Amino acid sequence: MQTIEHWINGTTTAGDGARFGDVTNPATGKVSARVALASKATTEEGIAAAAAAFPAWRDTSLARRVQILFAFRELLNARKGELAAIITAEHGKVLDDALGEIARGQEVVEFACGIPHLIKGGYTENASTKVDVHSVRQPLGVAAIISPFNFPAMVPMWFFPVALAAGNTIVLKPSEKDPTAANWLAALWREAGLPDGVFNVVHGDKESVDTILDSPEVSSVSFVGSTPIAKYVYDRGTAAGKRVQALGGAKNHMLVLPDADLDLAADAAVNAGFGAAGERCMAISALVAVDSIADELVAKIAERTRTLRIGDGTRGCDMGPLITAAHRDKVAGYIDAGIDSGATVVIDGRNPSPDAEGEGFFLNPTLFDNVTPEMSIYQDEIFGPVLSVVRVDSFDDGMKLINSNLYGNGTAIFTNDGGAARRFENEVTVGMIGINVPIPVPMAYYSFGGWKNSLFGDTHAYGSEGGHFFTRGKVVTSRWLDPSHGGLNLGFPTNS
Repeated sequence: MQTIEHWINGTTTAGDGARFGDVTNPATGKVSARVALASKATTEEGIAAAAAAFPAWRDTSLARRVQILFAFRELLNARKGELAAIITAEHGKVLDDALGEIARGQEVVEFACGIPHLIKGGYTENASTKVDVHSVRQPLGVAAIISPFNFPAMVPMWFFPVALAAGNTIVLKPSEKDPTAANWLAALWREAGLPDGVFNVVHGDKESVDTILDSPEVSSVSFVGSTPIAKYVYDRGTAAGKRVQALGGAKNHMLVLPDADLDLAADAAVNAGFGAAGERCMAISALVAVDSIADELVAKIAERTRTLRIGDGTRGCDMGPLITAAHRDKVAGYIDAGIDSGATVVIDGRNPSPDAEGEGFFLNPTLFDNVTPEMSIYQDEIFGPVLSVVRVDSFDDGMKLINSNLYGNGTAIFTNDGGAARRFENEVTVGMIGINVPIPVPMAYYSFGGWKNSLFGDTHAYGSEGGHFFTRGKVVTSRWLDPSHGGLNLGFPTNS
């Protein structure tokens, strides 16, 4: 059986080889490989490689760094089909979705190619008499990335292009559930000309995560995952003096007003609720329908949902499996809980008939109606293909419901009323907002991140905020004396 090893200092290594985990194809249920799980010592080896490579990479010219980013971009465009196949085999999402994930990550690579403009400093001549002031932005050092299973390529690519372009070195700790994509990306960086040690991959679990959070050689940590772990990463990382951006969970609402195009809204609800089997932090899981159009909207969503083809992501299906058997069973448990709590089950996904071989981890899409805020299917981030419809009497009631939620990652409103849309945009307490757009993930030149329990730390991912996160500023005040200067002056400098 294939063993997926760590990537440290430009080569693969099993580390101490003491522990391994299984990697499973979720469409078949079969173990396809094993992955080395790093000990504290192996994790420290990866960190040390990045720290040793930092001085030379920091001092590499911006022009050269950008050339390597451009080379990586071209290689990825040429070979993205390979990476998509890896993602589908280990995560389970359909090939088209995997290609879309890569395309969104590639946007950040392209943005990072413009890093010279993003991190250039300022200059003021003669701020005081014959005194000049200028500012510079410099890299932090070793930047660690702890990424989740649901986007094994895109989420790391939210961070490492900007970090590398700014002059940092990388330690990536991907999910142990789908680890191969990280090694593939590391090998592509080497092919693009990135020096050994600048990009390292350490596979592991909590032991490697804690080693990263505690290491004095790690300057920053970027994390995406559940809210409890995001808070843990933020608290422990900042306690160790690191700069941390920790993106947590979500319960994304989509508010549909009576004047909306209901066919457009129904299409969007199905796409955003069931794409990638609901395993997206930006998935719509709570559809808030004004009661006067709720019956018609639910019927349209149900009609579309019943047409979806579930199965192996390589077979042209619409939706693939969930990541593990345990997660599938957890999501099925939420469906049980929704029925027990009195929600109306419009479509029950617990008995799938997927187009797949073997015992994959499948659920069909599930649609609930008449969900109320006290139900667990509303309160919790299910991270599966379960869409809950909550009925409200008015726009104001819908807004109140969204703003009272503990999460604030993404939200959407569907309406043809510009005034309502503008008010929603102004008053909703959520970080990313879609107007007739169900999954409002920003383009790479903006920044990604939510509010409330969806983000710990003040800095969002990529965009201009990413440039600031991966650099720190210096301000230099200088005076160069002309040859006529002479004498002593013990007084405090003045602005005259």
